[in-house]
Amino acid sequence: MAVLSVSAGSIYLLPFLQEVYYKPLAEALSLNNIEVGSLMSIYGVFAMLSYFPGGWLADKVTPRILISTSLFLTGLLGLFFATLPSYHISLIIHALWGVTTTLLFWSSIVRVTRNWAPKDEQGRAFGFLQMGRGISDIIVSTPILIVFGVLGSSYFALSVVIILISVITILSGVAAWFILSDDDGGKNTAIGSLRSGLTEVVSVLKMPIVWLISIVVLAAYSAYWGTYRFTSYSTDIFSLSVVVAGAISIGKMAMSPPSALVAGFISDKIGIAKSVSILFVILILSFLIFAFMPGLPLLLPFMITNIAIASLAVFALRGIYFALLEEGGIPMTVTGTATGFISMIGFTPDIFMPLIGGLLLDRLPTIEGYRAFFLIVAGICTLGLVAALMIYHIVSSSKKDK
Repeated sequence: MAVLSVSAGSIYLLPFLQEVYYKPLAEALSLNNIEVGSLMSIYGVFAMLSYFPGGWLADKVTPRILISTSLFLTGLLGLFFATLPSYHISLIIHALWGVTTTLLFWSSIVRVTRNWAPKDEQGRAFGFLQMGRGISDIIVSTPILIVFGVLGSSYFALSVVIILISVITILSGVAAWFILSDDDGGKNTAIGSLRSGLTEVVSVLKMPIVWLISIVVLAAYSAYWGTYRFTSYSTDIFSLSVVVAGAISIGKMAMSPPSALVAGFISDKIGIAKSVSILFVILILSFLIFAFMPGLPLLLPFMITNIAIASLAVFALRGIYFALLEEGGIPMTVTGTATGFISMIGFTPDIFMPLIGGLLLDRLPTIEGYRAFFLIVAGICTLGLVAALMIYHIVSSSKKDK
C-alpha cells in the first residue's frame, strides 16, 4: 500500500503541474489561459480514450508490469518537458501523459486496492490509498516549492521543479518493480479471446450502478478541478503572491490524508452512498460561497477556511467513491473493466473543465469569470448528489430484498 500510495501521488504531479505552478508555467511557455487549459484538455482526451482498454488490461496483466512501466515512461517524458518546449511539443507531451498515466496505471491501482481489503472495509482501503497519496503529495511538493522559491521563481527554477518530480516518478517505478508481487491484482487470467473480452464489456455496460457511479465520479472530479482554481483565485481576487498562493495550494493538499482516512472509516459505518451524498451537499454550499464572496482583505481568513472545507470534502469523496464498486455489487472479476468505463466517463472533466475555466477567465471580467466557473461546479455537484441518492436507494432496496 505504501508503494501504491507513493506511485499514485507522484505520477500525476507532472501532468497536473499547473495546480501549484499555474502562472509560472503559463509565463515560462508564453501561454494564455486558453492554451494552458488546452494542455490539460489534450491530456484528458487521451486519458479518456485509454481508461476503458486500460481497465480491461488490468484484469488480464499483472499490475507490477503495468504500474512500473507507466511510472518509467511518465518520468522520462517529464525530463523532456523540463526543457520548457514549444506549445505544440507541450501538447504532444501532455497527450502521451494521458496514455502513460491511464492505460497502464489507473485501473491497476484500483483493482489492487479493492483486492487488498475485505468486503466490509472497502471504504477504509480506498481511504488509506488516498491518505497515502495526500502524504506523498505533501512530502514531495513542499520541499520542491521551497526550492522553486529559493531559486527565485524563475524559468530555470520551474525546470528544476519538473526535473525533480520526474526523477521521483522514475524512482517510484523502480520501487514498484521490486516491491509489488505478480499476484497483487488478485487473479489475473490470460488475455483470452475477443469474444470473451466483449462479453465482459457488455456485462459491465448493462449494470445501471456502473452508470450512476460514473456520474458520481464525474461530479466529484469536476469539484476537484474546481479546487485547482483556488491558487489563481487567491492571486487574482485576493492579490496574494504566487509563492503564498502556492503555499495555500499545498496546504489544500494537507487536507487529503485526514479527510480520506476519516471518510473511509465513517463510510464503512454509515454506508458509502450516504457518505457521498452528504459530501456533495457540503461542496454545493462551499462553491456557492466562492461564487458570491467579494475579494475583500477582511474576508481572507473566511476564504482560506472555505478552501479548507471544500478541500476536505473533495478529498474525502476521492477517497471513497470507488468503494461504491463493492457496495454496488459489481463482481470482482470485472473490477478493471468497470473501473475503466467509470473512469472514461468520470474523468472527462480533464477535457472540459480547464477549457471552461480558461474561456470564462479570458472572456469575462475576472470576478465574473470566477463566479460563473464556481456556479458551474456547484451545478455539476448537484447532478452528482442526485446520482448518489439513486445509488443509495438501489443499495437500500437490495438489502431489504435480502
